[in-house]
Formats: sequence, C-alpha cells, structure tokens
Amino acid sequence: MVCKLGTQMKKLLIPLLLFAGSVNAELYNWKVSRVIDGDTIEFIVNFLPSPLPQHISVRVSGIDTPEKSPRSKCEMENDIAQQATEYTKERIAKAQFVQVNLKSWDKYGGRVLGDVFIDDADLAHELLNHDFAREYHGETKSNWCE
Repeated sequence: MVCKLGTQMKKLLIPLLLFAGSVNAELYNWKVSRVIDGDTIEFIVNFLPSPLPQHISVRVSGIDTPEKSPRSKCEMENDIAQQATEYTKERIAKAQFVQVNLKSWDKYGGRVLGDVFIDDADLAHELLNHDFAREYHGETKSNWCE
C-alpha cells in the first residue's frame, strides 16, 4: 500500500513542480543518484513527503537510446545501449554540474521527461552526435537491430 500511495502522491506533487518549471523554464541542480541507462537518470529530490523515496527518474526528452539486455532484441542493440549508458555515466562523473529542466510525465507515467544539461551541454544532442540515440517524440520506436 505504501508504494501505491507513493506513486499517487508523486503524481499529485510533481505536476505542480512541472508546471512551475515549464512556466519559468527553471533548471534544477539536483544531485544524480544513478544513471539507469543512456537516456534515463535518477535524481535525488527533497520535495516529496516522508516516507516516499526522495528521488525521481528523468528520461531525456526528444531521444531514445537502445535497450540493454535482457530487453534488447539483438547483440548490436545491447552493445550500443551499453556504450550510451557508459557515455552518460562518464559525462556525469566528470561534470562540474548537472541540471534538469522538467517537461511532463512520460507516456508510461513512472518517469518525468526533461532536458538534461551537463556543464551546459545538452545530453540529448551529445547522445545523438555520438550515434548513441535517435530522435524520438512518442511515436513507435524504430528497431535498432535492422
């Protein structure tokens, strides 16, 4: 029950934060707790009431990186996914600061979409430029194995 309540509370509280961020285009300087994959980063936040987890997952807006194993559909997809994840981890580990601009809930509801900037560089553009990502705006995802 706590987990279900936690998700409901997040869904009530985060839209307020998203609205404020979209109006002011505010960049948040939250600490990164972990890199989930190339295009998803977990941030530590301090606005959720206890006993909720004090973190949110942010999926980088406008791009898609391939899935890591076991969700990858072929070895090539897994290899690119691993490279994308390592790239994001290395960039964050060496960064002086990481900022996020929240946009909206992703279509699955568990993550927030946002722009992530590492030392003022747009992570989405960097991943695209290194061929670790493709543009993605909610349509059917393209196959990384073809």
